[in-house]
Amino acid sequence: MANLSLFASSRRALPVATARNEAGGLAYARSPRGALALYAATGCLNSTFYASDAEQLDRVLALCAEVEPRFVAQTAIHARRIGAMKDMPALLLASLSVRDRALFAAAFPQVVDNGRLLRNVVQILRSGRVGRKSLGSLPKRLVREWLDRASEKQLLSAAIGNAPSLADVIRMVHPKPADAGREALYAWILGKPHDPARLPDTVRAYEAFKRDPANAELPDLPFQYFTSLTLDRAQWATLARRASWQSLRQNLNTFARKGVFEDKAALYEVVAKLTDVDAIRRARVFPYQLLTAYQATEGLPREIGEALQDAMEIATRNVPALQGDVVVAVDVSGSMASPVTGVRKGATTRTRCVDVAALIAACVQRNSPLARVMAFDTAVRDVRLNPRDSVMTQARQLAQLCGGGTNVSAPLAQLNREKARVDLLVLVSDNESWRDTRGEGATETMRQWAQIKARCTQAKLVCIDLQPYATSQTVERADVIHVGGFSDAVFDLLANLAAEGAGAQRWVDKIADIEV
Repeated sequence: MANLSLFASSRRALPVATARNEAGGLAYARSPRGALALYAATGCLNSTFYASDAEQLDRVLALCAEVEPRFVAQTAIHARRIGAMKDMPALLLASLSVRDRALFAAAFPQVVDNGRLLRNVVQILRSGRVGRKSLGSLPKRLVREWLDRASEKQLLSAAIGNAPSLADVIRMVHPKPADAGREALYAWILGKPHDPARLPDTVRAYEAFKRDPANAELPDLPFQYFTSLTLDRAQWATLARRASWQSLRQNLNTFARKGVFEDKAALYEVVAKLTDVDAIRRARVFPYQLLTAYQATEGLPREIGEALQDAMEIATRNVPALQGDVVVAVDVSGSMASPVTGVRKGATTRTRCVDVAALIAACVQRNSPLARVMAFDTAVRDVRLNPRDSVMTQARQLAQLCGGGTNVSAPLAQLNREKARVDLLVLVSDNESWRDTRGEGATETMRQWAQIKARCTQAKLVCIDLQPYATSQTVERADVIHVGGFSDAVFDLLANLAAEGAGAQRWVDKIADIEV
């Protein structure tokens, strides 16, 4: 008889894993496109559990060089438009400036949609890391065109922040003001002499307020313009009422320190704003952002915490109700305790990968009460969630299990031991499996998935990766779908899969369809 380990039938043959992940485990290398898409969706150019910020930057630039420039442009647009990322789309766009000038110019206005992105792109271009140390004629022209198009409100918002500041950008590109008003505004931003009468009404009101805060009317500007001024509680309450939804979420503790919530009327107005359905939709609120805000509510009024829980329920309404036998496997291993957006001195989020993974599982079970949730590290952990609990409560219960090694195949092996029926398995992990690794052949996760498929021929596996690493424990194919990130793109893919089944468009294919 022929050696069956060498001559297995094609029906049973599994793809051979030829890579090692950062934890040393056997793994599959992602395609350059798939890896770049994952880095763009999850990478914040900060240090992660297994990689430094510099290593992440080098890997992204190497991937940009491997794939065609058009896909780099499409990925930059997707990362900004769908993923609401900040640094990564700026980096991808900047890399195009030395590879394809036409694509760089076409993608620029689609990626640079606010002053923060503008300043990010300028800083990356000047750093020398993408192959140039100065802006050059084309980038300067595109920056000038952005400044020309920007409204007064956009420019005043862009003027908040440094490295570089908007004043630095203006000095670099020398925009030509379209009229006396824009000329005065540029001069004011630069700190140069100007005609005060030509300034926008808001700026003139701000200058008057700085001279006499007690008697002048509080101008309608972002609250960052007032942090260095002495305001009373009523004025801070006015700023809280005027703040954008995201700004309000991010600065709840600041407003609390300023005594805003001691005024019950102001407190109830803030609560109403936090739970406003239209405001949440316009703000493009991601569930993990609400979780981050909720984690920082210690010391805040109980009404604020409850409002954020209500906002979470509103923000997750688009999570589809999944039919059939659904399983969500959540990685609660030690590496999942790392901050989901990486580590950067002075800017490290409290929200961990495990928090986001638990949040995804809780959101699925909230809308699909019969879904089974399995937590795992080296083995499957015992956990029972009440689908009637809030998303916040369920996520906290799961995240409390965090610790231990990583065995991604553990939940699949458990399902096989039970001979459980599976229609859809959602696996949320950083894919750094090492406890179940072997010397060669297929990963244990693919072996266990093959057994599930033999029993449940219509089963689908969705692998959600939360960290920017270039390997996976599974190979993407007809029954295995990969997606990365912590934005609503994850839930969109689940919704498409629920509606379209096997014909659902893949994540990378969606990116490749973007018009540039």
